[in-house]
Amino acid sequence: MMADSIMSKAATMEIPINSNGDTGTLPEDDSLEQDLQQVMVSGPNLNETSIVSGGYGGPAGGIIPTSTIKDIRMKSRGVGLPNSQSTASRLAQHPDQHPGSPNNNTGNSTEEVSRGVAVEKLDSVKKWGINTYKCTKQMFSERFGRGSRTVDLELEAQIDVLRETKNKYEHILRLATALTSHFQSMVQTQQALGDTFTDLSQKSPELQDEFGYNAETQKLLCKNGEALLGAISFFVSSIDTLVNKTMEDTLLTIKLYENARLEFDAYRSDLEELSLGPRDAATMVRIEMAQHDYQIHRDKYERLRSDVTIKLKFLEENKVKVMHKQLLLFHNAISAYFAGNQEQLEQTLIQFNVKLKPPGSDKPSWLEEQ
Repeated sequence: MMADSIMSKAATMEIPINSNGDTGTLPEDDSLEQDLQQVMVSGPNLNETSIVSGGYGGPAGGIIPTSTIKDIRMKSRGVGLPNSQSTASRLAQHPDQHPGSPNNNTGNSTEEVSRGVAVEKLDSVKKWGINTYKCTKQMFSERFGRGSRTVDLELEAQIDVLRETKNKYEHILRLATALTSHFQSMVQTQQALGDTFTDLSQKSPELQDEFGYNAETQKLLCKNGEALLGAISFFVSSIDTLVNKTMEDTLLTIKLYENARLEFDAYRSDLEELSLGPRDAATMVRIEMAQHDYQIHRDKYERLRSDVTIKLKFLEENKVKVMHKQLLLFHNAISAYFAGNQEQLEQTLIQFNVKLKPPGSDKPSWLEEQ
């Protein structure tokens, strides 16, 4: 057959392949090219055959499927495969879905941060629940006499004295505040009475001198009363600062100390219970964890106990200093007022640096009344 003779002739010849995978032109024989084209049209399907590289009778390892050559041709011509084409078009339409795109990295990092925050909150709630359970158990054990508690006898006695002192000072503060209110009402009454006497002295010629004497007396009493009122108000303000700020701050530290003591005893009791149990591997791990928690709460307890001791010392020194000054002021001002010694009263205010408020400063302004 003509086809067989052409194929046998082509098998013994080298067929050059250009960069596009197409067969080059054979200058030696133009009729051979025409015969090959006729065979490719009328002959078998080359998609189902193979091309042997290296000539006729070459090794089987040199067989290259024609479908592979077709794919190589399509890629060299810039034509992508269907799957790669769909992937490229999808990435072109949604660049943020690319694995290395900044938006995708930002989304992943945000999700990781949110997950980390959630895990941290969950661990915090878990630790809080365990700590609350242990402290509640210890508190009920102490209340019903089944558990032991750590006691610092000297410190506890100082704390009891402070609480008792605070209650007494609060009582002094209430009484001094009431005295200020009542004395202010008396000064206002004296002021009104002096104004009335002055008015009557002008309208009653036959009693002008008598009304005038009483008016001057009430005005003098009112002036001295305002000076005494300033001293008492200064006394009340100092006691209020001592009780509601200085003592309250120390009591807040004491409250933290008592909570730390309860936590310390709770973890101490837990460690003692584990130490009395069996010593298997799991229990030893729990004992090590309990020992770690026990040491943490012990350090916290000792630190707060030291803070309470220091604050109690400074509070006592500050209390003595403040009360020495305020009690002396209160005594001198009261004595000078009721002795009618205006000069001594004024000197007392100067000595303790008490500044009087101008008359009418306590009244609201016309803008505040609107």
